[in-house]
Amino acid sequence: MTKTTQSLDLRPWQEGDEGALVKIANNRKIWRNLTERFPHPYTMKDAVSWIEHANSEPSDAINLALLGNGQIAGGAGFERRGDLSTRTAEMGYWLGEPYWGKGFATRALVHTTQKAFEDFDFVRLEAGVIEWNPASKRVLEKAGYTFEARHAKRLFKDGQHCDEFIYALLREDWNPSSA
Repeated sequence: MTKTTQSLDLRPWQEGDEGALVKIANNRKIWRNLTERFPHPYTMKDAVSWIEHANSEPSDAINLALLGNGQIAGGAGFERRGDLSTRTAEMGYWLGEPYWGKGFATRALVHTTQKAFEDFDFVRLEAGVIEWNPASKRVLEKAGYTFEARHAKRLFKDGQHCDEFIYALLREDWNPSSA
C-alpha cells in the first residue's frame, strides 16, 4: 500500500512511529485546524492510542502516515460515513508545520482519493475546512474537489464560533488520469 511521489511516502502507521508523531503533531497551529479528535497537547499516550486505532479500523476506513524525506510528516485518510450517507467518505489530512507549502498535502489527498474511488464503492468524497484555513481550501481545489457550501457558525473551535466550508468530489467527476 506504499505510494511514493517525489519526496513523499504514504504507508500504514507502525509501532515505532509514536515518538516522531508526537514531535510533529504537538503543535497548536495544527490542532487549530482539525477536529477535536486530534488532541492538544499531543502526548505519547495519544500517539500510542492513534496508532492502535489506525491499525484496527474497519475495512472501510484508511489512515496512512505521510513521510517526507523518510520522516513522519503528517497523516491522511478517509472513513465511511454512516446511515443514509454510507456511500460517502469523509476525507482528512494534516501536515507538520515544517512540511507546509511543499505540495505534500495535495499529493496525499490525490492518492487517498484514488484509493477511495478505486478500492471502495463510494460515490462521494467530502471534506470540511474551518474558515481560517485557506491553505486547506487550496489543497482540496488542486486535488479536484469543488466548493459546495458554507455552513455559518457551524463549528466551535479554539473558543470561537466559525464557519465550515464543505468541499466534495463525485465519482462521476473524478479524473483518474490526473491522479
